Amino acid sequence: MIRIENVNKTYPNNFTAVKNVNLHIRKGDIFGIIGLSGAGKSSLIRLLNRLEEPTSGQIIIDGTNMTALNKKELLEKRKKIGMIFQHFNLLSSRTVEENIAFSLEIAKWEKSKIQSRVEELLDLVELSDKKKSYPSQLSGGQKQRVAIARALANNPEILLSDEATSALDPKTTKAILQLIRNIQNKLGLTVVMITHQMEVIRDICNKVAVMSHGKIIETGGVHHIFSDPKTETTKELISYLPNNEESTVNLMKTKGKMLIKVNFIGSISKDPIISKAIKKFDVNFNIIGGSIESLSTMRVGHLYVELSGEFKEQELVISWLKEEGVIVEVVYNGL
Repeated sequence: MIRIENVNKTYPNNFTAVKNVNLHIRKGDIFGIIGLSGAGKSSLIRLLNRLEEPTSGQIIIDGTNMTALNKKELLEKRKKIGMIFQHFNLLSSRTVEENIAFSLEIAKWEKSKIQSRVEELLDLVELSDKKKSYPSQLSGGQKQRVAIARALANNPEILLSDEATSALDPKTTKAILQLIRNIQNKLGLTVVMITHQMEVIRDICNKVAVMSHGKIIETGGVHHIFSDPKTETTKELISYLPNNEESTVNLMKTKGKMLIKVNFIGSISKDPIISKAIKKFDVNFNIIGGSIESLSTMRVGHLYVELSGEFKEQELVISWLKEEGVIVEVVYNGL
């Protein structure tokens, strides 16, 4: 669906925001691109529809090389690529329905068809009762719903989201993410989401790429990234999630004992693995903490477990857990 091949973006001040990025986003993906501030993620998403021009490389969408299109061809292609922004970008002098109609007017829809399409979109984003309201009369979540309706006006196949929830409170964020998920399921959209919020990736995306200093440093399925992050940046981003047990775990590092992190992916998270291990090995198990995350694709669980007993027996426990399909990380070895 979307191929990004060796793409670079250097601004006139010689700052390179995007460095040799390669990505493949499949049709129907909800693909998240995450990074800390200044990672280059917003520059990257704006290259997809050429709101920013790439310095080099190719962006191929549905077989069309976006970088080769002339102005007229680009405007036509953009009709199939909707975009929502962090700060809504609504026209304050227009009502909700007029804001949505505006994008249809620009696309030169027949006047007789505009109103019915606006009504469809208002129903889709659950905002029919606010159609006569002005942006100043809306909450942040309602403004973003208008922006989503406007982005969907021309029946796009791709929806780009540039930090669409970062200005919203947690409850409203969850509601907007659920709306995007429902719309994606209903319309079969491919969604690309830029965010610095790991909970957004956790709650809605099936694939993720992590950016740092303009480069993609890690990519894969969300469940793999959460259960077995490879880079320090990814680990840092995950650490910002609520209910992180790291501070508790640091207090439990005891000489003579081993502290392990046990990660479960998918159906194995429901199996009594630790119970089986306790019965099988002559080792004491002390469960420090843990949780189960319900990702958009599957469940991922993890436990911090303190082991005590004979060193060889503890090593056997770790080997057995890995054979059972569990990802094991030795956090502290006090032996």
